[in-house]
Amino acid sequence: MTPTRWCLSALAALAIALPATADEILPHRDDLTPKDRKRVARIVANSDDFSQPEQFEPMSGGAATSRKRVNRDSFSHASANITFEEEQTFKVGNGLFKKLWVSSPSSTQASDGLGPLYNARSCQGCHLKDGRGRPPLPGHEAVSLFLRLSVPAQTSGQQALLDTKELLRIPEPTYGGQFQIFAVPGLAGEGRFDIMLEDIRVPLNGGEVAVLQKPTYVVRDLGYGPMHPETLISPRVAPPMIGMGLLEAIHPGDIEQLADPEDLDGDGISGKVSVVRDPKTGDLTQGRFGWKASNANVRAQTADAFSGDIGIGSPDKPASWGDCTQNQSACREMRHGEQERLGSTEAPDPVLDLVTFYSENLAVPARRNADDPMVLKGKEVFHQSGCTSCHQPKFVTSRKAANKAHRFQLIWPYSDLLLHDMGEGLADGRPVGDASGREWRTPPLWGIGLTETVNGHTRFLHDGRARSLLEAVLWHGGEAETARNAVVALEPDDRAALIRFLESL
Repeated sequence: MTPTRWCLSALAALAIALPATADEILPHRDDLTPKDRKRVARIVANSDDFSQPEQFEPMSGGAATSRKRVNRDSFSHASANITFEEEQTFKVGNGLFKKLWVSSPSSTQASDGLGPLYNARSCQGCHLKDGRGRPPLPGHEAVSLFLRLSVPAQTSGQQALLDTKELLRIPEPTYGGQFQIFAVPGLAGEGRFDIMLEDIRVPLNGGEVAVLQKPTYVVRDLGYGPMHPETLISPRVAPPMIGMGLLEAIHPGDIEQLADPEDLDGDGISGKVSVVRDPKTGDLTQGRFGWKASNANVRAQTADAFSGDIGIGSPDKPASWGDCTQNQSACREMRHGEQERLGSTEAPDPVLDLVTFYSENLAVPARRNADDPMVLKGKEVFHQSGCTSCHQPKFVTSRKAANKAHRFQLIWPYSDLLLHDMGEGLADGRPVGDASGREWRTPPLWGIGLTETVNGHTRFLHDGRARSLLEAVLWHGGEAETARNAVVALEPDDRAALIRFLESL
């Protein structure tokens, strides 16, 4: 069966007539016929039958789902429904994703341009095996975790840039928007940082006591003088790369329909859309990517990573000096890697196109054990505890998605892609665009149960502080406080079932 027919069959199998007229069902879905709107409305509704898996539930990424053997490469497979020609594009993009960049000048002229300041030498350096980063081990340098920097607006002009979203945050005047600990030969890195941990004990129903670790970050050995006294610091681990093209293919109206910024329905959940500017057009659009939903699409996320993480200029962010500020004059005067015969930037087209395509088409692995009784019980607990208020289980993507492989797919990301107040415990105090210092985008949960298999650890949340899935749940606060308390109050067997369900995703 072809991927298109597979998805149509999935929707048709669950089609049940709804009482509303076709025009009243999903009116924002301008990509669908009235008949399709009925089918889609039915299939994305949450199930109340937990005796068996929902039809097609194991196919987390629709027809794009990877059903290959579970191992360390489980996040590195191409979408199963791309064409033969696209597989070649994917493989070339994979090579560029793994490519080690070197400092200029170099005999490998297509690979020079690293830095001058940087956090990693390749995309793979942060997203090891296309997966999740972690805090550094004791005595190790931080690679897949870095610090974001910004300051409050200092002038009316800076505030105007924030108000119009020309900028989402004001970089620290000397160290820029990202703290970069590595530098090319002849230049000092920006410094180092230490992580101090404080234990927090959380009693659970049934007698168990969970011990959370609250991290505090302190910068030291600053290479370019003191930071601004009002500097806001926020740690970030690299998120997994799977399913990004499918997230981009979700119809914007579906996300808007889930938003309730004033909590008009009184359920305590007030998710809001992040509005950002599309870097290509300058138009205001939804932010969907990044821990604070600060990027509009995968290409923008990729260009930011080239510039901020590796110090490589691209057509969308052409500065060859990456995140070097005007106060770091020696950094800006270092040799760059632009090659006139190759293009006007260090990573000219089609490099950015190829890495973007690769990132858009990393397949979501199939669910495991979806029919296991304990998993089904855990799914019921997940729903009854209120977790689906933010972790929206499923969508049907737009028929107008740019890539055919992403069109009209039933997907199960377990995210609404909205910003939510997660409470003081997870607050970084650092606003970015529409996201306050307490707000974070709901991270997709698909693939989360394979983190240890792929990356050899079980560290979760934006800074990797949670050492297990249970700890990740217990850090929830703010809008998620009620759901978190429900998990604390569970009987031990039900709590274990919840974790088993999460591990199946």
